[in-house]
Formats: sequence, structure tokens, C-alpha cells
Amino acid sequence: MQNWDDLRLFLAVARSESLSGAGKLLRLDPATLGRRMARLEQDMETALFLKSPQGYALTAAGVALLERAGAAEQAMLGLDAGAGDATEGLSGQVRVGAPDGCANFLLPQVCAAMAREHPNLDIQIVALPRVFNLSRREADMAIGVSAPTAGRLVVRHITGYRLHLAASEAFLARVGPIQTLDDLKAHPLVGYIPDMIFDRELDYLADLGAGRVAIASNSVAVQANMIRQGAGIGVVHDFCLPFLPGVRRLLTREVQLDRAFYLIRHADDARNTRLARFADLLAQGLKAEVARLEAEAERDA
Repeated sequence: MQNWDDLRLFLAVARSESLSGAGKLLRLDPATLGRRMARLEQDMETALFLKSPQGYALTAAGVALLERAGAAEQAMLGLDAGAGDATEGLSGQVRVGAPDGCANFLLPQVCAAMAREHPNLDIQIVALPRVFNLSRREADMAIGVSAPTAGRLVVRHITGYRLHLAASEAFLARVGPIQTLDDLKAHPLVGYIPDMIFDRELDYLADLGAGRVAIASNSVAVQANMIRQGAGIGVVHDFCLPFLPGVRRLLTREVQLDRAFYLIRHADDARNTRLARFADLLAQGLKAEVARLEAEAERDA
């Protein structure tokens, strides 16, 4: 049986997929970390990683150890399935992965409210423009824009949300009114970097038959602020609009995109009452916050 310190280091390397990334998190020299991993492999008499210039990828034995180490981590953090009851406040650490639009414009309000109600709860939000790997225990749960169909996962629909074309009032004052979809061809578009779109549901401009994206980012927050600065026309979540003064929707009768958020958890956590309580509060909070912000955007339209 491995000691917890070995498992803690292993988890960092497995999640970072590199010695340098794990070393930064742990404040350990990568060479020292490499020696520790080599010793762990020697003690277990099996290879845990496939090492290459691209990083450290888990072998089948490494994936199996990741599952056991993740369970041990939850126990160390007091996240075992029997911890707490429904009348007690939540405590300990919960890590949530989310796309950056959700992480920037929704989760701050939702998690601040949860933290006020549960002062012993440590909430960690990991905002990344990619799909989270719950099997690697990158997060306790993740929010996605599509429902995965593979893997040992429990998927829950949270809420739908709307998106519209939008531009800043300063941009529109400069270029004149946008009255038809054909008018878009004469103006710069703001959107995702095409080869960095990690989910088909995010390929908004392709759905509109748009061509060149003049100003691109893999971040929703960057796109929104570029639109606010008058860089061009783009697709904006309605729930972002209250945070973007001077930005207004365009062609609302011609274009409305409907998408949804899903809460994704590992199947092994299905009986964890503590994480289930957290998931319920998170889903309820997100649904209410999307509805509140979309109603505010509609009032201001």
C-alpha cells in the first residue's frame, strides 16, 4: 500500500501530464519529482506513465492507480460518501471545472452565495476552454455545453440559455445599421479560433454561414470584451450582456442560438451524499442566475 505523500505527488503528475506542471503546483523541483515517480513505479513493479517529449501519459496501471488515489484524496478531504447529513453545512473542498463563459459570468455569483451559506466550504473553480477529464480527477464535477455519451459518467441537464449577435453602440455608430444577415459580410467578426473549438456546440459562426473571423480568441470573456471595445460583431451569451455596458443585440428576429449547460459527475461519486448536495445547490444556483441575467438583458434590450 502506497503512502499518501506518494499518491499526492502521483496525482499532481497525472493531472498535469508533466513533471514541470506538477512541480509548479507542488513547489518541487521536476527532477526530484521524476525520481519520486520512478521510485513509485519501482515499488509497484509496473510502469505508471508513458514518457515522451509531449509529457507524461498514464498507462493502464496508471489509470487504475489514479482511480484509487482519487478515492484516497476524497477520504483525506472528508469527502467520503457518508460524511455529513442534509441538515449540516457543507465543508471541505470541492473543485468544479467549467467553460470560461460560465466561469466568468455565472459561477462567481452562484459560488459566492454558496460560500456565504456554507462558510467551511472551499470552492475551487477551474476555468478551461476544453472538455474536462473526470477520470483523471481534474475536478469533482464539471459543467459542459453538451452531454457526453461515453465514459462512466452521470449527466444532468441544468438549464438552457440563449445567444444572439451583438456589437457595441460605438461600433454601430461608426459603421451604420446592421439590417440583414448579408450586412455581416462587410464587417469584421469576433469569435473562436476555429481550430481551438473544443465542442461542436460552440461553433456559432459556422451555424450562421459566416466566413473569416477577423478577431479570434479561445476565451468567451476575451471575445465579449473585444466586442465591447468595438472590434466587430460576434455572438454573445444573453447572460453576459448585463456585464457589457454599451453592447446590444442585433438581428434578434433572424438569429437566436439555443444551447444548454450540463452537470457532469463521475459515476463512482453517485452515492457520495456530500457531492450530491453540492451538485444540487450548484445546478439550482446556475439555473436561477441564467434566468435572472437573461431577464435583465431582455429588459435592457
